[in-house]
Amino acid sequence: MSLKAITVDTGADPDRAVIWLHGLGASGHDFEPVVGQLALPSDVHARFIFPHAPVQAVTLNSGTMMPAWYDLYGLDKDSPEDAEGLKHSKSAISLLIGQLEESGIPPGRVVLAGFSQGGALGLYTGLSCEHRLAGILALSCYLPLWRELPAYAANADRTMPILLAHGNRDEIIPVDVAGNMRNLLKQEGFTVSLRTYACEHTVAPEEIEDIRNWLLQCWQ
Repeated sequence: MSLKAITVDTGADPDRAVIWLHGLGASGHDFEPVVGQLALPSDVHARFIFPHAPVQAVTLNSGTMMPAWYDLYGLDKDSPEDAEGLKHSKSAISLLIGQLEESGIPPGRVVLAGFSQGGALGLYTGLSCEHRLAGILALSCYLPLWRELPAYAANADRTMPILLAHGNRDEIIPVDVAGNMRNLLKQEGFTVSLRTYACEHTVAPEEIEDIRNWLLQCWQ
Protein backbone atom coordinates (compact mmCIF):
# COMPACT_ATOMS: atom_id res chain seq x y z
CA MET A 1 0.00 0.00 0.00
CA SER A 2 1.42 3.35 -1.08
CA LEU A 3 0.29 6.26 1.08
CA LYS A 4 -0.43 9.80 -0.04
CA ALA A 5 1.40 12.25 2.18
CA ILE A 6 2.28 15.89 2.79
CA THR A 7 6.00 16.62 2.78
CA VAL A 8 7.56 19.71 4.40
CA ASP A 9 11.31 20.39 4.35
CA THR A 10 12.85 22.86 6.79
CA GLY A 11 15.88 23.39 4.55
CA ALA A 12 17.61 22.29 1.39
CA ASP A 13 18.95 18.74 1.14
CA PRO A 14 17.46 17.44 4.42
CA ASP A 15 19.62 14.90 6.26
CA ARG A 16 17.06 13.78 8.87
CA ALA A 17 13.33 13.12 8.93
CA VAL A 18 10.15 12.71 10.94
CA ILE A 19 7.26 10.55 9.79
CA TRP A 20 4.26 11.86 11.75
CA LEU A 21 1.08 9.76 11.90
CA HIS A 22 -2.28 11.36 12.64
CA GLY A 23 -5.05 10.02 14.82
CA LEU A 24 -8.31 8.27 13.96
CA GLY A 25 -10.56 10.27 11.63
CA ALA A 26 -7.99 12.98 10.95
CA SER A 27 -5.54 13.49 8.05
CA GLY A 28 -1.94 14.39 7.41
CA HIS A 29 -2.92 18.06 7.57
CA ASP A 30 -3.72 17.66 11.27
CA PHE A 31 -0.11 18.02 12.43
CA GLU A 32 1.32 19.94 9.47
CA PRO A 33 1.43 23.20 11.54
CA VAL A 34 3.77 21.54 14.05
CA VAL A 35 6.73 22.14 11.72
CA GLY A 36 6.57 25.88 12.30
CA GLN A 37 5.64 25.50 15.97
CA LEU A 38 8.78 23.47 16.66
CA ALA A 39 10.95 26.39 15.50
CA LEU A 40 13.94 24.16 14.77
CA PRO A 41 17.35 25.83 14.43
CA SER A 42 18.10 27.16 10.94
CA ASP A 43 20.93 24.67 10.48
CA VAL A 44 18.60 21.70 11.04
CA HIS A 45 17.41 20.60 7.62
CA ALA A 46 14.68 18.07 8.29
CA ARG A 47 12.01 16.42 6.15
CA PHE A 48 8.60 16.04 7.76
CA ILE A 49 6.25 13.52 6.19
CA PHE A 50 2.58 13.53 7.18
CA PRO A 51 0.86 10.50 5.58
CA HIS A 52 -2.90 10.21 5.13
CA ALA A 53 -4.46 7.01 6.49
CA PRO A 54 -6.75 5.11 4.10
CA VAL A 55 -10.50 5.39 4.59
CA GLN A 56 -12.12 2.29 6.06
CA ALA A 57 -15.00 1.18 8.26
CA VAL A 58 -14.27 1.45 11.99
CA THR A 59 -16.15 -1.02 14.16
CA LEU A 60 -15.82 1.07 17.34
CA ASN A 61 -17.63 3.91 15.56
CA SER A 62 -20.55 1.77 14.36
CA GLY A 63 -18.83 0.93 11.08
CA THR A 64 -18.52 4.56 9.99
CA MET A 65 -16.12 5.11 7.09
CA MET A 66 -13.21 7.32 8.12
CA PRO A 67 -9.42 7.64 7.84
CA ALA A 68 -7.95 4.90 10.02
CA TRP A 69 -4.66 3.06 10.19
CA TYR A 70 -6.47 -0.13 11.22
CA ASP A 71 -9.86 -1.17 12.56
CA LEU A 72 -10.72 -0.56 16.20
CA TYR A 73 -12.99 -2.83 18.22
CA GLY A 74 -12.56 -1.16 21.61
CA LEU A 75 -10.13 0.81 23.76
CA ASP A 76 -9.99 -1.55 26.72
CA LYS A 77 -6.72 -3.44 27.20
CA ASP A 78 -8.57 -6.71 26.69
CA SER A 79 -10.41 -5.63 23.53
CA PRO A 80 -9.66 -7.67 20.38
CA GLU A 81 -7.21 -6.00 18.01
CA ASP A 82 -6.87 -5.78 14.24
CA ALA A 83 -3.47 -7.42 13.95
CA GLU A 84 -3.67 -7.77 10.18
CA GLY A 85 -4.59 -4.12 9.78
CA LEU A 86 -1.64 -3.10 11.96
CA LYS A 87 0.73 -5.21 9.90
CA HIS A 88 -0.67 -3.80 6.66
CA SER A 89 -0.15 -0.20 7.78
CA LYS A 90 3.27 -1.07 9.18
CA SER A 91 4.29 -2.23 5.69
CA ALA A 92 3.17 1.12 4.25
CA ILE A 93 5.20 3.08 6.83
CA SER A 94 8.20 0.81 6.25
CA LEU A 95 7.92 1.68 2.57
CA LEU A 96 8.19 5.38 3.47
CA ILE A 97 11.30 4.64 5.55
CA GLY A 98 12.78 2.84 2.56
CA GLN A 99 12.00 5.78 0.28
CA LEU A 100 13.74 8.13 2.69
CA GLU A 101 16.78 5.87 2.68
CA GLU A 102 16.84 5.95 -1.12
CA SER A 103 16.77 9.75 -0.96
CA GLY A 104 19.84 9.78 1.30
CA ILE A 105 18.27 9.84 4.78
CA PRO A 106 19.16 6.59 6.58
CA PRO A 107 16.76 4.94 9.07
CA GLY A 108 19.04 5.96 11.92
CA ARG A 109 18.11 9.58 11.20
CA VAL A 110 14.36 8.95 11.02
CA VAL A 111 11.99 9.55 13.93
CA LEU A 112 8.57 7.89 13.92
CA ALA A 113 5.99 10.13 15.59
CA GLY A 114 2.28 9.71 16.03
CA PHE A 115 -0.80 10.79 17.96
CA SER A 116 -3.45 8.44 19.39
CA GLN A 117 -4.03 5.65 16.83
CA GLY A 118 -1.09 7.03 14.85
CA GLY A 119 1.10 6.84 17.94
CA ALA A 120 0.09 3.23 18.48
CA LEU A 121 1.01 2.40 14.89
CA GLY A 122 4.30 4.28 15.27
CA LEU A 123 5.19 2.25 18.35
CA TYR A 124 4.32 -1.05 16.71
CA THR A 125 6.19 -0.17 13.52
CA GLY A 126 9.27 1.20 15.26
CA LEU A 127 9.55 -1.69 17.69
CA SER A 128 9.11 -4.37 15.04
CA CYS A 129 11.07 -2.58 12.30
CA GLU A 130 14.16 -4.24 10.88
CA HIS A 131 16.06 -0.95 11.30
CA ARG A 132 17.22 0.96 14.34
CA LEU A 133 15.47 4.33 14.02
CA ALA A 134 16.51 7.65 15.55
CA GLY A 135 13.58 7.44 17.96
CA ILE A 136 9.87 6.91 18.52
CA LEU A 137 7.57 9.71 19.69
CA ALA A 138 4.26 8.33 20.96
CA LEU A 139 1.66 10.94 21.87
CA SER A 140 -1.55 10.17 23.81
CA CYS A 141 -1.64 6.56 22.73
CA TYR A 142 -1.34 2.92 23.81
CA LEU A 143 0.82 -0.07 22.96
CA PRO A 144 -0.93 -2.34 20.44
CA LEU A 145 -0.66 -6.12 20.70
CA TRP A 146 1.07 -5.60 24.04
CA ARG A 147 0.99 -9.28 24.97
CA GLU A 148 3.05 -10.03 21.86
CA LEU A 149 5.66 -7.33 22.54
CA PRO A 150 8.49 -9.75 23.50
CA ALA A 151 8.00 -11.54 20.18
CA TYR A 152 7.56 -8.66 17.73
CA ALA A 153 10.19 -6.49 19.41
CA ALA A 154 12.70 -9.30 19.96
CA ASN A 155 15.27 -7.79 17.60
CA ALA A 156 14.66 -4.10 18.40
CA ASP A 157 17.59 -1.99 19.58
CA ARG A 158 16.94 -1.29 23.27
CA THR A 159 18.99 1.92 23.11
CA MET A 160 16.58 3.56 20.65
CA PRO A 161 14.99 6.49 22.55
CA ILE A 162 11.22 6.35 23.06
CA LEU A 163 9.30 9.35 24.37
CA LEU A 164 5.74 8.87 25.62
CA ALA A 165 3.72 12.06 26.14
CA HIS A 166 0.20 12.10 27.56
CA GLY A 167 -2.42 14.44 28.99
CA ASN A 168 -3.23 13.69 32.60
CA ARG A 169 -6.88 14.63 31.97
CA ASP A 170 -7.25 12.40 28.91
CA GLU A 171 -10.68 10.72 29.05
CA ILE A 172 -10.29 8.76 25.80
CA ILE A 173 -7.01 7.03 26.63
CA PRO A 174 -6.39 7.50 30.38
CA VAL A 175 -2.92 8.52 31.50
CA ASP A 176 -2.64 5.24 33.46
CA VAL A 177 -2.39 3.51 30.07
CA ALA A 178 0.78 5.48 29.36
CA GLY A 179 2.23 4.59 32.74
CA ASN A 180 1.58 0.90 32.22
CA MET A 181 3.07 1.12 28.73
CA ARG A 182 6.23 2.76 30.07
CA ASN A 183 6.60 0.05 32.71
CA LEU A 184 6.13 -2.73 30.18
CA LEU A 185 8.68 -1.23 27.80
CA LYS A 186 11.16 -0.75 30.65
CA GLN A 187 10.70 -4.39 31.67
CA GLU A 188 11.74 -5.30 28.13
CA GLY A 189 14.87 -3.15 28.48
CA PHE A 190 13.87 -0.21 26.29
CA THR A 191 15.10 3.36 26.75
CA VAL A 192 11.76 5.01 27.46
CA SER A 193 10.55 8.12 29.25
CA LEU A 194 7.06 9.45 30.00
CA ARG A 195 6.04 13.09 30.29
CA THR A 196 2.55 14.19 31.29
CA TYR A 197 0.75 17.48 30.74
CA ALA A 198 -2.29 19.25 32.16
CA CYS A 199 -4.50 18.60 29.14
CA GLU A 200 -7.06 16.18 27.70
CA HIS A 201 -6.69 14.10 24.50
CA THR A 202 -4.60 16.67 22.68
CA VAL A 203 -1.09 18.12 22.49
CA ALA A 204 -0.35 20.82 25.08
CA PRO A 205 1.59 23.96 24.06
CA GLU A 206 4.39 23.18 26.52
CA GLU A 207 4.61 19.70 25.00
CA ILE A 208 5.87 21.20 21.74
CA GLU A 209 9.01 22.58 23.39
CA ASP A 210 9.76 19.21 24.97
CA ILE A 211 9.29 17.49 21.60
CA ARG A 212 11.62 19.99 19.94
CA ASN A 213 14.41 19.37 22.46
CA TRP A 214 13.92 15.60 22.30
CA LEU A 215 14.09 15.57 18.49
CA LEU A 216 17.36 17.51 18.54
CA GLN A 217 18.80 14.98 21.02
CA CYS A 218 17.72 12.08 18.81
CA TRP A 219 19.54 13.61 15.84
CA GLN A 220 22.81 14.34 17.64
